[in-house]
Amino acid sequence: MATQPVDGYGIGSLYTTETDETANIIKLTNEIIPQDKPRHLLGMGSEPRDLFIGAKYGCDTFDCVAPTRQARNGALYTPHGRVNIKNARFRELFEPVDPDCDCYLCQNFTAAYLHHLFKVDEITGKTLASIHNERFVVRTTDKIRQSILDDSFDEYMADFMAKYYTK
Repeated sequence: MATQPVDGYGIGSLYTTETDETANIIKLTNEIIPQDKPRHLLGMGSEPRDLFIGAKYGCDTFDCVAPTRQARNGALYTPHGRVNIKNARFRELFEPVDPDCDCYLCQNFTAAYLHHLFKVDEITGKTLASIHNERFVVRTTDKIRQSILDDSFDEYMADFMAKYYTK
């Protein structure tokens, strides 16, 4: 494929739970394909760390169904890790899921309301949770892009990982 006259490259068919193995595959692939062509990482993003791995090793864009699939099951991304909105602790939390988030859910509804929607199996809850997770991914990739431009990617990645994956 590296010798073909294509507009860009889709990198996919990776499945491993081993972060280092994923990073090595993406790094090797991006060393082979031309540097002047866009690289799209398919199916990566089931964990926010995937976005950082892709960006670190040369991918330009990403897509994955995981943020919406997880949202439909009640799992929401927050700066301090993934939470399950169906847990009882959200029943009386009358504030946004993430007070710093600018998504439609967090700007208009409380965690308690979303918890209620999931408990009564109202599809609106799944939609709002999906909007939230997608906005989280977009905000994270925007910050990754800015950190690359600012030459602060490694610091941003370390800070994000420490907050998201340490509980």
